[in-house]
Amino acid sequence: MIYELSQQFFFEAAHTLDREIDTASSKRIHGHTYHAEVSVRGTRNPHTGMVVDLGLLRREIDRIRSVLDHAFLDEIEGLGKPTLENLSGFIANQFVNFDPPISSVRVWREASGDSCRLTLRAVAS
Repeated sequence: MIYELSQQFFFEAAHTLDREIDTASSKRIHGHTYHAEVSVRGTRNPHTGMVVDLGLLRREIDRIRSVLDHAFLDEIEGLGKPTLENLSGFIANQFVNFDPPISSVRVWREASGDSCRLTLRAVAS
């Protein structure tokens, strides 16, 4: 059996964005409440009964959240343009050595209904 575990978190951040639509408002510094979900997939360890100890996942999330929360996203090294796609990729890249590997990252803004899910790997069933 394959299990999927997820942990959600949120962060407040500001950014600018150069885009074709809503150009004036997007170029001004503005902020959002971002929500994110990090998921892992795998089989249960027969000794622990867990795919991963959620405490370990939360510890990594807290580290990432501390980088993003109340930050100006335009200045985050390695993020690139502060789009939902790049935020999803940035968060996923922070888990490069995590075991089990991250299977997906979702970032969304509830106020506007925007969402992006990055699927990283499939687990054979």
